[in-house]
Amino acid sequence: MDSRADEPIQGSAVDPRRRQLLLMGAAAVAILAAGGAGYYFWKPSDTILTDTGSKNDLTDLMKPGPLGEEALGDPKAPVTVIEYASMTCPHCAHFSMTTFPELKKRYIDTGKVYFIFREFPLDELATAGSMLARCSGSENYFPLVETLFASQRDWVVQKPRNALLAIVKQTGMSEEAFDACLANQQMVQGIEKVRSDASQKFGVQSTPTFFINGKMVSGDISIDEMAKQFAPYLKES
Repeated sequence: MDSRADEPIQGSAVDPRRRQLLLMGAAAVAILAAGGAGYYFWKPSDTILTDTGSKNDLTDLMKPGPLGEEALGDPKAPVTVIEYASMTCPHCAHFSMTTFPELKKRYIDTGKVYFIFREFPLDELATAGSMLARCSGSENYFPLVETLFASQRDWVVQKPRNALLAIVKQTGMSEEAFDACLANQQMVQGIEKVRSDASQKFGVQSTPTFFINGKMVSGDISIDEMAKQFAPYLKES
């Protein structure tokens, strides 16, 4: 693998069988039956960053999906960062564990960056992770996302149900709520709408992909590279 971004499964944007699977009423069983043999984990030696340089209309890009936006920081901040990520993406996990804490401390908490996190699941198991984060409630959303990324090796496995259940129980979610969440067809459709819009309207093809004031940057971007991207808007050298 020679990219710091994970690419979608071939044909996933249009594959009617995958769409049918995502929309089926027994989503819990289908999603948690997803195997883990095809997943791989990030290694520092095989990664590069891609700056596409493309710009998107912020008005359209800033429109929230059907489930609403999960965001941190001041909406009036001079820089808006939108991250499209898949919960099973190892590069997304690496960004979450190594770059995001510094991004939050230096830019989000200081009012310089408004950060929006959007779902771009590459597989059904990633969809399940996103659903559980949504069901955990706004106050638990980002902590659970960070926990899922940090413990990715534990639950991106052949039989993920028990591992996922143990993780989300830390937020106070019961097993009954866990099963009900994964059977929520409306939530599946909402997450799929965000993913399909990102792919079809904004050209997102891999994760993580960032939009920095509308400029697309794909890959596991470092805090130093982010600082360079922010500089024109913050008047920083």
